[in-house]
Amino acid sequence: MKAFIATLVAALLTAPLQAATMERTATGMQLDAPWKVTIYTFARTTFKHPAWGWQHSERNYRIALQLAQGDHLQVDTDVLFAAAFLHDMAAFKPCSDPKIEHGDCAAIQSEAILHAAGFPMQKYAAVAAAERGHMYYRDPETIPEAIVLHDADSLDFLGAIGAARMLSLTGTDKADFASAVKSLRSFLKAIPPRLITRTARAMGAARAAELQQFLDALDRETFAGTAM
Repeated sequence: MKAFIATLVAALLTAPLQAATMERTATGMQLDAPWKVTIYTFARTTFKHPAWGWQHSERNYRIALQLAQGDHLQVDTDVLFAAAFLHDMAAFKPCSDPKIEHGDCAAIQSEAILHAAGFPMQKYAAVAAAERGHMYYRDPETIPEAIVLHDADSLDFLGAIGAARMLSLTGTDKADFASAVKSLRSFLKAIPPRLITRTARAMGAARAAELQQFLDALDRETFAGTAM
């Protein structure tokens, strides 16, 4: 893993040159610090997959900010930005120990990346906490950045985007269409009760209904799954 991190840091150091004129994200959010430009460019050029890539991270960041505003939570946007864009980095190069959960792995891997980018490292402990607790099946620490990232990431497993993400994983040796649909059905039961913020619970109910409608239609159109 050390060799992998060294490779990422080397790639990261070229990011400012590639992004010298970048001021905003793809969805128009301002990059208000040089290290954010570096991390954002690094994410866009390194983490490319419709399920776990930079687009997922950008959605998480935007939704997390909405959840914080809706629940009147004060978040450190430096912490939230760093955690959002690096929380799934282990999906691209897992830790050498397969027993390490990918959020824990991200908390290990991202330290060198953020240090090289010029991140204010006194805030790193909060970033690592948010990364460790981001999955719906985990209980995040009580800091607001961890709570809203957990809920934002959970919401991205529901609704139309949840279906799109899971189906994008199919066609490999590890995932097929039927297993993706099975996972989506399990999310309907597992995720809504795990949402913490009031705003996320409201959004989760709407997205769960949207996903349920999709799965019901899929069931009808595939003869109860027998021709899928």
